[in-house]
Amino acid sequence: MSKNFSFDQFSKLLPFESIILVYHLVSDNDVKHVKHLFPYRSPKQFEKDLDFLSKHFEFIDWDDFINKKKTSKPSVLLTFDDGYREFYDIISPILLRKGIFAINYINPKFIDNNEMMWRNKASLIVSGIIENKNFQDKMFEWTGNKSKDIISSVLSINFKDKHQLDEIADHLEIDIKNYLKTNPVYLTAEQLQKLKNDGFGIASHGWDHPLYNQLSLIEQLENTQKSLDHMNENHFMIDSFAFPFTDHLVKNQFFDSVFSQNPDLRVTFGAAGLKLDSNEKNIQRIPIEIRNYSVEEVLKNEIIYYQFLKNIKKNMIKRS
Repeated sequence: MSKNFSFDQFSKLLPFESIILVYHLVSDNDVKHVKHLFPYRSPKQFEKDLDFLSKHFEFIDWDDFINKKKTSKPSVLLTFDDGYREFYDIISPILLRKGIFAINYINPKFIDNNEMMWRNKASLIVSGIIENKNFQDKMFEWTGNKSKDIISSVLSINFKDKHQLDEIADHLEIDIKNYLKTNPVYLTAEQLQKLKNDGFGIASHGWDHPLYNQLSLIEQLENTQKSLDHMNENHFMIDSFAFPFTDHLVKNQFFDSVFSQNPDLRVTFGAAGLKLDSNEKNIQRIPIEIRNYSVEEVLKNEIIYYQFLKNIKKNMIKRS
């Protein structure tokens, strides 16, 4: 139904003067370590997104965002998560050509491709199972499960049980280290410095991309601090942090502690879409890689949903 109405009609209902969008990667390739986790844009689709956003919003940089710069149109801050190498190879040239700033929220543990993030391992393993009949037979002999059940069980392995992914990869003789060597997944330290010199932001996304609601408070703080220390040591941004996956069930005690321990930290980011947060220093971003929706469709749906939640007084994330 939203397709029948222009975005101008929806933008009047936009609840905030500034929105933050989050992407992961852009590619025309068959990215085996990502394809089973979320849909991603082609360069052509990404440029189409940017052209639409330029028409209805004003792109801002980090200083403008923090200083709440007044703009003639609603403003938009562009962010990317996970530090995939496509940001260097594909995304940054497009953004530089268009004069658009973005922040890349990275996990220091995976810089230089010495190790693969657990969810990327899951997608890579599933790609192998789907493409290789021998892998399917091996998994059936090992587990007794059908391919469909095997795939769903691999993708459902959580952070606490991530060692199981290494066991499966070993059983199937999937050489993850060799894959990282021949198909670099993440940005290198050299590329990060080049991106910083080109004017892009580099900031913390947790040390090793954990699911925060599966960590104790102490583990949450240790993981965050380790990543923020890395940012500080490498002269990257230390005034923002973006939760990996979600900030769901993260309590005020975490926010109180992390802001107290890091006086330069200004804001943290979740990714729950258009919502208020009872912790004013935690701001929600809008995930764009949803099914095969255009950025216009994503934003229209977010505005409709926000107005619905507002009407039933559930448009704020409340924390204990």
